[in-house]
Amino acid sequence: MSRRQQHHSPSVPTGKPNVASRTPRFHSLCVGAMLGTLPLLAHAQSSVTLYGILDDSISWQSSQTSLGSTSGGRSSVKLGSGVWAGSRFGLKGSEDLGGGTKAIFQLESGFNVNTGGAQYTNALFGRQAWVGLSNATYGTLTAGRQYTPYFLLLSPYSPTTWLTGYYGAHPGDLDSLDTLYRANNTLMYTSPNISGLVFSASYSLAGVPGTLSQGSTWSGALQYVNGPFGIAAGFVRTKNSTIGGGPWGSDSTMNSGGESGISAVTNGYQDAQSQQRFAVTGGYKFNNAWDISVSYSNVQYIPGVNSRFTDSAIFNTAGAVLHWKPVVAWDFATGYSYTRATKANGITSPAQYQQVNLSEYYSLSKRTGLYALQAFQRANGKTLGTPSLNPATVNQQINATPSIGDGYQSSPASSRSQFAAGVGIIHRF
Repeated sequence: MSRRQQHHSPSVPTGKPNVASRTPRFHSLCVGAMLGTLPLLAHAQSSVTLYGILDDSISWQSSQTSLGSTSGGRSSVKLGSGVWAGSRFGLKGSEDLGGGTKAIFQLESGFNVNTGGAQYTNALFGRQAWVGLSNATYGTLTAGRQYTPYFLLLSPYSPTTWLTGYYGAHPGDLDSLDTLYRANNTLMYTSPNISGLVFSASYSLAGVPGTLSQGSTWSGALQYVNGPFGIAAGFVRTKNSTIGGGPWGSDSTMNSGGESGISAVTNGYQDAQSQQRFAVTGGYKFNNAWDISVSYSNVQYIPGVNSRFTDSAIFNTAGAVLHWKPVVAWDFATGYSYTRATKANGITSPAQYQQVNLSEYYSLSKRTGLYALQAFQRANGKTLGTPSLNPATVNQQINATPSIGDGYQSSPASSRSQFAAGVGIIHRF
Protein backbone atom coordinates (compact mmCIF):
# COMPACT_ATOMS: atom_id res chain seq x y z
CA MET A 1 0.00 0.00 0.00
CA SER A 2 1.56 3.25 -1.08
CA ARG A 3 0.48 6.69 -0.02
CA ARG A 4 1.67 9.77 -1.87
CA GLN A 5 0.87 13.35 -0.94
CA GLN A 6 -0.27 15.42 -3.89
CA HIS A 7 -0.40 19.19 -4.34
CA HIS A 8 -3.72 20.58 -5.50
CA SER A 9 -3.64 23.96 -7.30
CA PRO A 10 -5.80 26.67 -5.74
CA SER A 11 -8.93 27.69 -7.61
CA VAL A 12 -8.55 30.64 -10.02
CA PRO A 13 -11.03 33.51 -9.52
CA THR A 14 -13.14 34.51 -12.53
CA GLY A 15 -13.89 38.01 -13.81
CA LYS A 16 -11.68 41.06 -14.38
CA PRO A 17 -8.94 41.56 -11.80
CA ASN A 18 -9.16 44.51 -9.42
CA VAL A 19 -6.06 46.67 -10.04
CA ALA A 20 -6.58 48.51 -6.78
CA SER A 21 -6.10 45.31 -4.85
CA ARG A 22 -2.46 44.98 -5.95
CA THR A 23 -0.95 46.38 -2.76
CA PRO A 24 2.26 45.31 -0.98
CA ARG A 25 0.09 43.38 1.47
CA PHE A 26 -1.43 41.48 -1.44
CA HIS A 27 2.03 40.58 -2.80
CA SER A 28 3.11 39.42 0.65
CA LEU A 29 0.11 37.10 0.81
CA CYS A 30 0.95 35.70 -2.64
CA VAL A 31 4.56 35.04 -1.66
CA GLY A 32 3.45 33.41 1.59
CA ALA A 33 1.00 31.20 -0.26
CA MET A 34 3.69 30.12 -2.72
CA LEU A 35 6.16 29.33 0.07
CA GLY A 36 3.47 27.40 1.86
CA THR A 37 3.11 25.07 -1.10
CA LEU A 38 6.81 24.12 -1.15
CA PRO A 39 6.56 21.40 1.54
CA LEU A 40 3.64 19.89 -0.34
CA LEU A 41 5.60 19.93 -3.59
CA ALA A 42 8.52 18.27 -1.82
CA HIS A 43 6.23 15.62 -0.39
CA ALA A 44 4.87 14.96 -3.85
CA GLN A 45 8.34 13.60 -4.73
CA SER A 46 8.36 11.23 -1.74
CA SER A 47 6.73 7.87 -1.17
CA VAL A 48 6.30 5.49 1.74
CA THR A 49 4.99 1.95 1.22
CA LEU A 50 3.54 -0.33 3.88
CA TYR A 51 3.86 -4.00 2.88
CA GLY A 52 3.72 -7.42 4.44
CA ILE A 53 3.39 -11.19 4.17
CA LEU A 54 1.36 -13.64 6.23
CA ASP A 55 2.35 -17.26 5.71
CA ASP A 56 1.18 -20.31 7.65
CA SER A 57 1.39 -24.07 7.09
CA ILE A 58 1.02 -27.48 8.67
CA SER A 59 3.86 -29.96 8.35
CA TRP A 60 4.87 -33.51 9.26
CA GLN A 61 8.40 -34.78 9.80
CA SER A 62 9.47 -38.38 10.19
CA SER A 63 11.97 -37.90 13.03
CA GLN A 64 12.60 -35.07 15.49
CA THR A 65 15.06 -34.85 18.35
CA SER A 66 17.10 -32.14 20.07
CA LEU A 67 20.16 -30.58 18.48
CA GLY A 68 23.24 -32.74 19.06
CA SER A 69 21.27 -35.90 19.86
CA THR A 70 21.42 -39.14 17.87
CA SER A 71 18.63 -40.93 19.69
CA GLY A 72 15.06 -40.52 20.84
CA GLY A 73 13.66 -39.19 17.57
CA ARG A 74 9.89 -39.22 17.04
CA SER A 75 7.63 -38.07 14.24
CA SER A 76 5.83 -34.77 14.74
CA VAL A 77 3.03 -32.63 13.31
CA LYS A 78 3.11 -28.87 13.79
CA LEU A 79 2.11 -25.50 12.42
CA GLY A 80 4.86 -23.41 10.90
CA SER A 81 4.89 -19.68 10.19
CA GLY A 82 6.82 -18.19 7.29
CA VAL A 83 7.53 -21.34 5.28
CA TRP A 84 7.16 -20.17 1.68
CA ALA A 85 8.23 -16.67 2.70
CA GLY A 86 8.87 -15.22 6.13
CA SER A 87 5.85 -13.57 7.77
CA ARG A 88 6.60 -9.86 8.07
CA PHE A 89 5.48 -6.28 7.82
CA GLY A 90 7.59 -3.36 6.78
CA LEU A 91 7.95 0.19 5.58
CA LYS A 92 10.08 1.32 2.67
CA GLY A 93 10.32 4.69 1.06
CA SER A 94 12.24 7.20 -0.97
CA GLU A 95 12.58 10.94 -1.41
CA ASP A 96 13.73 12.61 -4.61
CA LEU A 97 16.61 14.93 -3.70
CA GLY A 98 17.15 16.17 -7.24
CA GLY A 99 19.87 15.46 -9.76
CA GLY A 100 18.89 11.80 -9.96
CA THR A 101 19.65 11.18 -6.27
CA LYS A 102 17.16 9.69 -3.81
CA ALA A 103 17.14 9.14 -0.08
CA ILE A 104 15.93 5.59 0.60
CA PHE A 105 15.11 3.49 3.66
CA GLN A 106 13.60 0.16 4.69
CA LEU A 107 12.33 -1.12 8.06
CA GLU A 108 11.16 -4.73 8.26
CA SER A 109 9.90 -6.77 11.21
CA GLY A 110 9.33 -10.52 11.30
CA PHE A 111 6.70 -12.29 13.38
CA ASN A 112 5.13 -15.69 14.02
CA VAL A 113 1.56 -15.93 12.69
CA ASN A 114 0.69 -18.72 15.13
CA THR A 115 1.80 -16.97 18.31
CA GLY A 116 1.95 -13.30 17.36
CA GLY A 117 5.46 -13.19 18.76
CA ALA A 118 8.33 -11.24 17.27
CA GLN A 119 10.87 -13.12 15.17
CA TYR A 120 13.76 -11.59 17.09
CA THR A 121 13.90 -10.60 20.76
CA ASN A 122 14.84 -6.95 21.40
CA ALA A 123 14.83 -6.20 17.66
CA LEU A 124 11.63 -4.55 16.47
CA PHE A 125 12.96 -4.37 12.91
CA GLY A 126 15.19 -7.43 13.10
CA ARG A 127 14.82 -8.43 9.47
CA GLN A 128 16.04 -5.16 7.98
CA ALA A 129 16.67 -1.61 9.18
CA TRP A 130 18.70 0.66 6.94
CA VAL A 131 18.88 4.10 5.33
CA GLY A 132 20.92 5.41 2.42
CA LEU A 133 21.32 7.29 -0.84
CA SER A 134 20.76 6.01 -4.36
CA ASN A 135 21.74 7.42 -7.74
CA ALA A 136 21.17 5.72 -11.10
CA THR A 137 24.59 6.87 -12.31
CA TYR A 138 26.75 6.42 -9.22
CA GLY A 139 25.10 3.53 -7.37
CA THR A 140 23.66 3.01 -3.89
CA LEU A 141 25.17 3.46 -0.41
CA THR A 142 23.27 2.13 2.62
CA ALA A 143 23.91 1.83 6.36
CA GLY A 144 22.23 -0.31 9.03
CA ARG A 145 21.16 -3.92 9.59
CA GLN A 146 20.95 -5.58 6.18
CA TYR A 147 21.73 -8.56 4.01
CA THR A 148 25.26 -8.94 2.66
CA PRO A 149 26.17 -8.57 -1.03
CA TYR A 150 26.92 -12.31 -0.97
CA PHE A 151 23.23 -13.05 -0.37
CA LEU A 152 21.68 -10.23 -2.38
CA LEU A 153 23.47 -10.89 -5.66
CA LEU A 154 23.50 -14.70 -5.47
CA SER A 155 19.89 -15.15 -4.31
CA PRO A 156 18.13 -14.95 -7.72
CA TYR A 157 19.66 -18.36 -8.55
CA SER A 158 19.51 -19.81 -5.03
CA PRO A 159 17.66 -23.11 -4.41
CA THR A 160 15.40 -21.20 -2.03
CA THR A 161 13.73 -19.26 -4.87
CA TRP A 162 11.39 -22.15 -5.74
CA LEU A 163 12.09 -24.76 -3.04
CA THR A 164 11.92 -22.28 -0.08
CA GLY A 165 14.58 -21.88 2.56
CA TYR A 166 12.53 -23.81 5.11
CA TYR A 167 12.66 -27.02 3.05
CA GLY A 168 15.01 -26.28 0.15
CA ALA A 169 18.08 -24.50 1.53
CA HIS A 170 21.17 -26.66 1.42
CA PRO A 171 21.46 -28.76 4.63
CA GLY A 172 21.09 -26.45 7.61
CA ASP A 173 21.58 -23.48 5.25
CA LEU A 174 25.28 -23.90 5.97
CA ASP A 175 26.18 -21.80 2.90
CA SER A 176 23.91 -18.85 3.81
CA LEU A 177 21.91 -18.80 0.57
CA ASP A 178 18.71 -18.12 2.53
CA THR A 179 17.75 -15.07 4.60
CA LEU A 180 19.00 -16.24 8.02
CA TYR A 181 22.24 -14.28 7.87
CA ARG A 182 21.87 -10.53 8.44
CA ALA A 183 24.67 -8.22 9.50
CA ASN A 184 24.44 -5.38 12.01
CA ASN A 185 26.25 -2.04 11.65
CA THR A 186 26.80 -2.55 7.93
CA LEU A 187 28.00 -0.06 5.33
CA MET A 188 27.25 -1.33 1.80
CA TYR A 189 27.86 0.02 -1.69
CA THR A 190 26.13 -1.40 -4.77
CA SER A 191 27.05 -0.26 -8.26
CA PRO A 192 24.58 0.74 -10.95
CA ASN A 193 23.86 -1.81 -13.68
CA ILE A 194 26.72 -1.57 -16.19
CA SER A 195 25.75 -3.50 -19.33
CA GLY A 196 24.32 -6.31 -17.20
CA LEU A 197 27.07 -6.27 -14.56
CA VAL A 198 26.45 -5.29 -10.93
CA PHE A 199 28.99 -5.44 -8.10
CA SER A 200 28.62 -4.79 -4.39
CA ALA A 201 30.79 -4.68 -1.26
CA SER A 202 30.10 -4.27 2.45
CA TYR A 203 31.85 -3.98 5.80
CA SER A 204 30.17 -4.45 9.17
CA LEU A 205 31.71 -2.75 12.20
CA ALA A 206 31.49 -4.57 15.53
CA GLY A 207 32.73 -1.65 17.62
CA VAL A 208 34.91 -3.86 19.83
CA PRO A 209 37.37 -1.61 21.70
CA GLY A 210 40.96 -1.85 20.54
CA THR A 211 40.25 -3.73 17.31
CA LEU A 212 38.60 -2.98 13.98
CA SER A 213 38.28 -6.56 12.76
CA GLN A 214 37.13 -8.62 15.76
CA GLY A 215 33.42 -9.41 15.35
CA SER A 216 33.32 -7.77 11.91
CA THR A 217 31.81 -9.07 8.68
CA TRP A 218 32.90 -8.21 5.16
CA SER A 219 31.47 -9.33 1.86
CA GLY A 220 31.77 -8.78 -1.88
CA ALA A 221 29.84 -10.11 -4.87
CA LEU A 222 29.40 -9.80 -8.64
CA GLN A 223 26.35 -10.54 -10.76
CA TYR A 224 26.08 -10.61 -14.56
CA VAL A 225 22.83 -10.99 -16.51
CA ASN A 226 22.59 -11.28 -20.29
CA GLY A 227 19.11 -12.13 -21.61
CA PRO A 228 18.05 -15.58 -20.35
CA PHE A 229 21.44 -16.25 -18.72
CA GLY A 230 22.68 -15.06 -15.36
CA ILE A 231 25.60 -15.84 -13.07
CA ALA A 232 26.82 -14.53 -9.71
CA ALA A 233 29.79 -15.11 -7.41
CA GLY A 234 30.24 -13.93 -3.84
CA PHE A 235 32.35 -14.12 -0.71
CA VAL A 236 31.59 -13.38 2.93
CA ARG A 237 33.73 -13.69 6.05
CA THR A 238 32.46 -13.08 9.55
CA LYS A 239 34.39 -13.09 12.82
CA ASN A 240 33.35 -14.05 16.31
CA SER A 241 33.67 -11.07 18.66
CA THR A 242 34.89 -13.49 21.33
CA ILE A 243 38.67 -13.29 20.88
CA GLY A 244 40.18 -16.65 19.98
CA GLY A 245 36.78 -18.24 19.39
CA GLY A 246 34.38 -19.75 21.88
CA PRO A 247 30.72 -18.86 22.55
CA TRP A 248 29.44 -16.49 19.85
CA GLY A 249 29.98 -12.97 21.19
CA SER A 250 27.09 -10.53 21.47
CA ASP A 251 29.12 -7.88 19.58
CA SER A 252 29.48 -10.15 16.55
CA THR A 253 27.93 -8.33 13.60
CA MET A 254 26.48 -11.50 12.03
CA ASN A 255 23.98 -11.88 14.81
CA SER A 256 20.29 -12.73 14.97
CA GLY A 257 19.69 -13.11 18.68
CA GLY A 258 22.78 -15.31 18.73
CA GLU A 259 24.84 -17.20 16.18
CA SER A 260 23.09 -17.76 12.85
CA GLY A 261 22.80 -21.11 11.10
CA ILE A 262 23.54 -23.62 13.88
CA SER A 263 22.23 -27.03 12.80
CA ALA A 264 23.12 -30.70 13.04
CA VAL A 265 25.56 -30.03 10.17
CA THR A 266 27.57 -27.27 11.90
CA ASN A 267 26.75 -27.84 15.59
CA GLY A 268 30.19 -29.19 16.47
CA TYR A 269 31.89 -26.09 15.06
CA GLN A 270 29.73 -23.32 16.54
CA ASP A 271 32.58 -21.96 18.70
CA ALA A 272 34.70 -21.11 15.66
CA GLN A 273 36.79 -17.95 15.59
CA SER A 274 35.51 -17.11 12.10
CA GLN A 275 33.32 -18.40 9.28
CA GLN A 276 34.03 -18.05 5.57
CA ARG A 277 31.75 -18.66 2.58
CA PHE A 278 32.35 -18.58 -1.15
CA ALA A 279 29.65 -19.47 -3.66
CA VAL A 280 28.76 -19.32 -7.34
CA THR A 281 25.17 -19.48 -8.57
CA GLY A 282 23.72 -19.25 -12.05
CA GLY A 283 20.64 -19.83 -14.10
CA TYR A 284 19.19 -20.12 -17.58
CA LYS A 285 15.62 -19.49 -18.73
CA PHE A 286 14.77 -21.71 -21.69
CA ASN A 287 11.33 -20.15 -22.24
CA ASN A 288 8.36 -18.91 -20.22
CA ALA A 289 7.70 -22.43 -18.93
CA TRP A 290 11.15 -23.82 -18.07
CA ASP A 291 14.23 -22.55 -16.24
CA ILE A 292 17.14 -24.10 -14.36
CA SER A 293 19.51 -22.86 -11.66
CA VAL A 294 22.74 -24.33 -10.30
CA SER A 295 24.94 -23.55 -7.31
CA TYR A 296 28.27 -24.41 -5.74
CA SER A 297 29.57 -23.34 -2.33
CA ASN A 298 32.63 -23.75 -0.14
CA VAL A 299 32.12 -23.12 3.58
CA GLN A 300 34.83 -23.03 6.26
CA TYR A 301 34.52 -22.91 10.04
CA ILE A 302 37.93 -21.73 11.23
CA PRO A 303 39.03 -22.46 14.84
CA GLY A 304 40.76 -20.17 17.31
CA VAL A 305 42.78 -20.93 20.40
CA ASN A 306 39.61 -21.22 22.49
CA SER A 307 37.63 -23.32 20.00
CA ARG A 308 37.06 -26.94 20.99
CA PHE A 309 38.03 -28.23 17.55
CA THR A 310 41.48 -27.86 16.03
CA ASP A 311 41.23 -28.08 12.25
CA SER A 312 39.14 -25.97 9.87
CA ALA A 313 35.87 -27.70 9.06
CA ILE A 314 35.31 -27.42 5.30
CA PHE A 315 32.08 -28.23 3.46
CA ASN A 316 31.59 -28.31 -0.32
CA THR A 317 28.06 -28.30 -1.75
CA ALA A 318 26.70 -28.55 -5.29
CA GLY A 319 23.05 -28.38 -6.26
CA ALA A 320 20.55 -27.80 -9.07
CA VAL A 321 16.88 -26.79 -9.32
CA LEU A 322 14.52 -27.27 -12.27
CA HIS A 323 11.42 -25.02 -12.38
CA TRP A 324 8.37 -25.64 -14.56
CA LYS A 325 5.45 -23.23 -15.05
CA PRO A 326 2.93 -25.00 -17.33
CA VAL A 327 0.20 -22.35 -16.93
CA VAL A 328 -0.08 -18.95 -15.27
CA ALA A 329 -1.47 -20.28 -11.98
CA TRP A 330 0.86 -23.24 -11.38
CA ASP A 331 4.55 -23.55 -10.50
CA PHE A 332 6.41 -26.82 -9.94
CA ALA A 333 10.05 -27.35 -8.97
CA THR A 334 12.43 -30.14 -8.05
CA GLY A 335 15.95 -29.94 -6.69
CA TYR A 336 18.92 -31.99 -5.55
CA SER A 337 22.01 -31.10 -3.53
CA TYR A 338 25.08 -32.96 -2.33
CA THR A 339 27.23 -31.76 0.59
CA ARG A 340 30.52 -33.30 1.67
CA ALA A 341 32.80 -32.37 4.55
CA THR A 342 36.57 -32.81 4.30
CA LYS A 343 38.66 -35.01 6.57
CA ALA A 344 39.57 -33.03 9.69
CA ASN A 345 39.59 -33.14 13.50
CA GLY A 346 40.37 -36.85 13.50
CA ILE A 347 37.36 -37.75 11.33
CA THR A 348 38.37 -40.25 8.65
CA SER A 349 34.83 -40.81 7.35
CA PRO A 350 33.58 -37.23 6.94
CA ALA A 351 29.90 -36.32 6.85
CA GLN A 352 27.92 -36.40 3.60
CA TYR A 353 24.41 -35.08 3.02
CA GLN A 354 22.12 -35.69 0.06
CA GLN A 355 18.83 -33.78 -0.22
CA VAL A 356 15.93 -34.08 -2.68
CA ASN A 357 13.09 -31.52 -2.84
CA LEU A 358 9.74 -31.04 -4.55
CA SER A 359 7.50 -27.97 -4.47
CA GLU A 360 4.08 -27.07 -5.86
CA TYR A 361 2.51 -23.61 -5.83
CA TYR A 362 -0.96 -22.51 -6.97
CA SER A 363 -1.79 -18.80 -7.35
CA LEU A 364 -5.30 -17.96 -6.19
CA SER A 365 -4.57 -14.33 -7.12
CA LYS A 366 -1.58 -12.02 -7.47
CA ARG A 367 -1.44 -11.72 -3.68
CA THR A 368 -2.59 -15.11 -2.39
CA GLY A 369 -1.34 -18.63 -3.04
CA LEU A 370 -1.46 -22.23 -1.82
CA TYR A 371 1.63 -24.41 -1.67
CA ALA A 372 2.88 -27.91 -0.88
CA LEU A 373 6.47 -28.94 -0.13
CA GLN A 374 8.28 -32.25 0.29
CA ALA A 375 11.91 -32.98 1.20
CA PHE A 376 14.08 -35.99 1.96
CA GLN A 377 17.62 -35.92 3.31
CA ARG A 378 20.10 -38.72 3.91
CA ALA A 379 23.23 -38.29 6.06
CA ASN A 380 26.29 -40.53 6.19
CA GLY A 381 29.69 -40.44 7.85
CA LYS A 382 30.78 -38.76 11.07
CA THR A 383 30.80 -35.22 12.49
CA LEU A 384 31.59 -33.58 15.82
CA GLY A 385 29.08 -33.43 18.66
CA THR A 386 28.07 -30.35 20.64
CA PRO A 387 31.18 -28.49 21.94
CA SER A 388 31.92 -29.48 25.52
CA LEU A 389 34.26 -28.34 28.30
CA ASN A 390 34.50 -31.93 29.52
CA PRO A 391 37.88 -33.33 28.38
CA ALA A 392 36.26 -36.73 27.89
CA THR A 393 33.83 -35.41 25.28
CA VAL A 394 35.89 -32.72 23.52
CA ASN A 395 35.96 -33.47 19.78
CA GLN A 396 33.60 -36.38 20.33
CA GLN A 397 32.64 -37.96 17.01
CA ILE A 398 28.98 -38.80 16.40
CA ASN A 399 26.95 -40.04 13.45
CA ALA A 400 26.03 -37.28 11.03
CA THR A 401 22.26 -36.71 11.11
CA PRO A 402 19.96 -34.86 8.67
CA SER A 403 18.78 -31.28 8.99
CA ILE A 404 16.43 -30.47 6.09
CA GLY A 405 16.71 -26.91 4.76
CA ASP A 406 16.82 -24.30 7.51
CA GLY A 407 13.37 -24.97 8.96
CA TYR A 408 14.54 -27.98 10.97
CA GLN A 409 17.77 -26.66 12.46
CA SER A 410 16.60 -27.06 16.04
CA SER A 411 14.70 -30.28 15.33
CA PRO A 412 16.97 -32.60 13.34
CA ALA A 413 16.44 -36.33 12.92
CA SER A 414 18.07 -38.78 15.31
CA SER A 415 18.57 -41.36 12.55
CA ARG A 416 20.38 -41.18 9.23
CA SER A 417 17.27 -40.16 7.23
CA GLN A 418 14.62 -37.47 7.52
CA PHE A 419 11.46 -36.81 5.49
CA ALA A 420 9.25 -33.75 5.84
CA ALA A 421 6.16 -32.49 4.00
CA GLY A 422 3.77 -29.60 4.44
CA VAL A 423 0.96 -27.57 2.91
CA GLY A 424 0.26 -23.89 3.48
CA ILE A 425 -1.18 -20.56 2.45
CA ILE A 426 0.52 -17.23 1.82
CA HIS A 427 -0.99 -13.76 1.46
CA ARG A 428 0.88 -10.59 0.50
CA PHE A 429 -0.24 -7.01 1.04
